[in-house]
Amino acid sequence: MAKEKLGERIKNFREMNELTREELAQRSGLSLDFITGLETESEYPSLGPLLKVARALGVRLGTFLDDEVSKDPLIVRLDERREELSMQSRTDKSVALRFYGLGKGKIDRHMEPFFIEILPESRKDKTLSSHEGEEFIVVVSGEVELIYGQETTVLKAGDSMYYNSIVPHHVGCAGDEPAEIYAVLYFPE
Repeated sequence: MAKEKLGERIKNFREMNELTREELAQRSGLSLDFITGLETESEYPSLGPLLKVARALGVRLGTFLDDEVSKDPLIVRLDERREELSMQSRTDKSVALRFYGLGKGKIDRHMEPFFIEILPESRKDKTLSSHEGEEFIVVVSGEVELIYGQETTVLKAGDSMYYNSIVPHHVGCAGDEPAEIYAVLYFPE
């Protein structure tokens, strides 16, 4: 991430709100060990727990990624796109997903748009996550596995999916090659 790691930003927001780690854990419904790991070990959770932390701190999820303010329209050129966040497999801590924020700086946004590289390592940990809101995903390349509730679907380049993210779900690589997607996530306030 630019300038600061995710854990450092979360710690800074926690301290600005004059909260202890214990209080943040209680407000978010997450364990103290998880909050400590997030702040000190640069752990990168799935979006569900990260959203819980954002809500407990009273900020948008994208606040953890923003370090500049833009004006409308926000344009992100391909050669200016930067990795903002990596999520690790819980089994061996290898990078499973790389997120490139496409809304960074638009402080009045209601959606979180991303370009995401899904690495084959994502197949190691198929933990389902759940959070309020909706997700819309378009597969750009490779094959993507969507586990949604009890159903598993494989999507290929050009396919899209739109679903309520309150239903437990997992998005990962379906093959041995990386996949790329565009994703727009909506989290109600």
